[in-house]
Amino acid sequence: MSAPLVEAEGIVKRYGPTVALADGRLTVLPGESHALVGRNGAGKSTLVNVLTGLQAPDEGTVRFDGEPAPALADRDAWRRKVACVYQKPTVVPELTVAENLFINRQPLQRGFISWRRLRREAADLLATWDVHVDPEVRTADLKVEDRQMVEIARALSFGARFIVLDEPTAQLDNREIERLFSRMRALQDSGVTFLFISHHLQEVYEVCQTVTVLRDARWITTAPVAELPRAALVEAMAGETVAEQAATVRDTVADDAPVALEARGLSSESYRDIDLTVRHGEVVGLAGSSGSGKIELAESLAGLHTPTSGTARLDGRRLPFGDVQAALGAGVGCVPRDRHEQGLVTGMSIGDNATLSVLGRLGRYGFVGTQRRRAVATDLIARLDIHAEGPDQPVSDLSGGNAQKVVMARALASDPRLLVLINPTAGVDVKSKESLLARMDSAREDGTAVLVVSDELDDLRRCDRVLVLFHGRIVAEHPAGWHDHELIASIEGVDHG
Repeated sequence: MSAPLVEAEGIVKRYGPTVALADGRLTVLPGESHALVGRNGAGKSTLVNVLTGLQAPDEGTVRFDGEPAPALADRDAWRRKVACVYQKPTVVPELTVAENLFINRQPLQRGFISWRRLRREAADLLATWDVHVDPEVRTADLKVEDRQMVEIARALSFGARFIVLDEPTAQLDNREIERLFSRMRALQDSGVTFLFISHHLQEVYEVCQTVTVLRDARWITTAPVAELPRAALVEAMAGETVAEQAATVRDTVADDAPVALEARGLSSESYRDIDLTVRHGEVVGLAGSSGSGKIELAESLAGLHTPTSGTARLDGRRLPFGDVQAALGAGVGCVPRDRHEQGLVTGMSIGDNATLSVLGRLGRYGFVGTQRRRAVATDLIARLDIHAEGPDQPVSDLSGGNAQKVVMARALASDPRLLVLINPTAGVDVKSKESLLARMDSAREDGTAVLVVSDELDDLRRCDRVLVLFHGRIVAEHPAGWHDHELIASIEGVDHG
């Protein structure tokens, strides 16, 4: 058995009180495609950051070819060991392929760039690795699959033979995916080793020889793909057996309950042909991997984006797209995906933040009644159990959980008929999480229609049903009472039929 090309042992990485990786382990053999899988938050990105020298581990070791990893500051040494091709391009779109391949290391002649030599060396490099791309074309004009191959060729030109592919198929169609896999196999035959990260387990079985599973920031197992049945792989990722999981008991929404939200034929760059309904008093979950389109769909319904086609109606009235204020006026409340960037005005008080969506109700002729705002804010603080000195306290003083409650308070302040929640419990403590989910339950009991997008299974367990998006389409619907392995199998594109 050949010696490992890459070894990571006992990797621990903390960010303040958050343990992003408690026990990261990886052993990759030369010339293989090695899959790294796990649900969102399992620790995959943190391990990749350590393997590519972007961050130093707090504990543990990384070795390449049996030797310790380079010093963090020695970027050239890291480039000779490993490279990562991310979902988002790291090339400069306005530069040509040749310019991108040799950026910051262009061949010089008498102190000036030799463009003829640059083009020749780029053509030679592309030919060496069988990448059929014109070196003089603008990188922005390339298809995604060709851009990825240019990034791989650039990494190989530094001497790296270990390439991390982070969700490389997220933006590719089936034919492009098959071409990428063919190119990966050819590169493997030439001595290139891949770490393949994907939410689509079907792809792991198509292109990888070995798989490592992370769960809850820990290494769970490493096994040959051919010896690991899909059900066992999903169980390793989910960490549950059917007997362990308690089903949530709740009254189901009556079939004749009035429809609040009705979407028909919604399409955009991120999702296609979406039909869905949410009844009053119903909580519907949207699940899927990071590239599934679930967040973009929810944000469209909240007024953040405009679909390219299709319609949505709320209580029979057409929902406005591309206008958050108009969506708010139409009866949509939203907890956005990032409370720091989209949810809070950090220079303002808790009371100001909580009442931003209802300023028109707090006064007349453009003036806001101070006492009235204070009364509304105090009521919201009590309703959501926000631990604070009062409405005048700066929102920047709050813990993550209490800050998220302020965002939820503002979404509820307008008494919405449709509540769109995007990752509503991300980054909050257990107690705050339970409090936020209780507010979701009470909104449901008040007859509000709730659409919740989340990577957290505990959030989705409170739903009456969960719709799963895969490559922008709704591919499955799970009624309440589903088991973790069933939902994860749908999210990861595993066909149990």
